[in-house]
Amino acid sequence: MFTIFLQQLINGISLGSIYALIALGYTMVYGIVLLINFAHGDVLMAGAYAAYFALTWLSDGNTVGMGALAGACFFSMTLCACLGVFIERFAYRPLRSAPRLNSLITAIAVSLILQNGARVLPFIGPNPRQFPRPPVSTISFGPVSISNIQLIVIALSAFLMLALNYVINYTRRGKAMQAVSFDLQASSLLGVSVNGTISFTFALGSILAAAGGILYACAYPQISPTMGTMPGLKAFVAAVFGGIGSVPGAMLGGLLLGIAETLTKGFISSQYADAISFSILIVILLVKPTGILGKKTRVKV
Repeated sequence: MFTIFLQQLINGISLGSIYALIALGYTMVYGIVLLINFAHGDVLMAGAYAAYFALTWLSDGNTVGMGALAGACFFSMTLCACLGVFIERFAYRPLRSAPRLNSLITAIAVSLILQNGARVLPFIGPNPRQFPRPPVSTISFGPVSISNIQLIVIALSAFLMLALNYVINYTRRGKAMQAVSFDLQASSLLGVSVNGTISFTFALGSILAAAGGILYACAYPQISPTMGTMPGLKAFVAAVFGGIGSVPGAMLGGLLLGIAETLTKGFISSQYADAISFSILIVILLVKPTGILGKKTRVKV
């Protein structure tokens, strides 16, 4: 029983790292413009397809080396950063002063456009595709084993989270993000480029979504135009669980959600994994709506 627990814990950390990367995009955007970007999961899908085409071109047949994977990651992240900036500029920025419901409906519309647009594109299409990934090998630590794919997922996720923490806390752009998040109008009066900062936030979140999409496709090597729906929703649950608007909360929420999901698969049934994930959202909203690391805020009406 303890061995199963340790194995599922490793699996949960690997899955939770992916959720955490995706959740960071949700929480950063919400922290600055108070928008739930429901198109974020479909940016993940776009990143997975961009990596797929890059790997198909860079790799030799079905053999995928680390150099080809790194090149595909760079291409995918760059493309998704541009996509995120484009979406913010033409879909969300014109509605920034509109009621929040308008932006929410627009986010859902953008999600549907990306999904159905991918389905009708001749070089993508509606049929699932096998995602090329490095050959799978396992390392055993007694009765517990970890695959090289899981090591890549955990290591790359940890690196990107540390890089994001550095950008937010120790760079000029990061300081601007904190200022705009605290008070958008005052930041504008003090000379901060609000539009540039928000675009940078969308680009940064989209880069993390692309990385999450590649890692998710490596762990579950099949991609389709609707592949971002479920990981995107679960990452949203993770963001709310940790405290929407809190970067450390998104990381913590993603890890805890991934562990809870894999423990459910290991000890109860895989059929209940999704139900447990969304039940956590309901419980958190009932018991502690601000999430684990969220803070209470007062809103004037």
